[in-house]
Amino acid sequence: MIELAPSILSADFAHLADQVRAATEGGGTLVHVDIMDGHFVPNITIGPPVVKSLRRVTALPLDCHLMIENPDQYIADFVEAGADWISVHQEACRHLNRTLQHVKESGAQAGVVINPATPIETLVEVLDIVDYVLVMSVNPGFGGQKFIPGAVHKIRRLSEMRASRRLQFRIEVDGGIGLDTVAEVVRAGAEILVAGNAVFGKGDPKVNAQKLLKTATEATLQKV
Repeated sequence: MIELAPSILSADFAHLADQVRAATEGGGTLVHVDIMDGHFVPNITIGPPVVKSLRRVTALPLDCHLMIENPDQYIADFVEAGADWISVHQEACRHLNRTLQHVKESGAQAGVVINPATPIETLVEVLDIVDYVLVMSVNPGFGGQKFIPGAVHKIRRLSEMRASRRLQFRIEVDGGIGLDTVAEVVRAGAEILVAGNAVFGKGDPKVNAQKLLKTATEATLQKV
């Protein structure tokens, strides 16, 4: 099943509840929340208070992507604020297995993220405990970046590894996802599509989300 996770990084924060509602009406089934600390990535975004506010205006799962150093220190705060899914970067975790177990023990779905330059082989030892793997198709830190084609190979390899080991994790992709790239990542095996600029950048988020999902769904019929 293909799911759309509109990323509020590109939304109008002055009208955030309305923007999330429109994207939901367009078919969004998760709300992707990018958490940046200005250290792990060169940008600062939001923290638990915004997640808590979002929790009050949507029933959709909140997919919190922690682009931060020392994520263990903040996992419980985000779960308490209302996060349903929490993903952490392989590159930011000294003890990745322990951090992922911490997410699970806190009551959230646990995801692991890899940057464009990080080989998927670095995840081999945790694929059996994660609920999802998030493949970054841009270098994290800012919205509206150009899609990095190498992500397609990573998604395909992850799909093959999952099948060969009979695992159940889902594959999410984030960065440069739009009408011109969504079909390719879906055919490679991506199931959860994070899209910010493509949904909230211009025009009606509802219509934009509908178009993106339509293109993605059509691509599933072309998978080989």
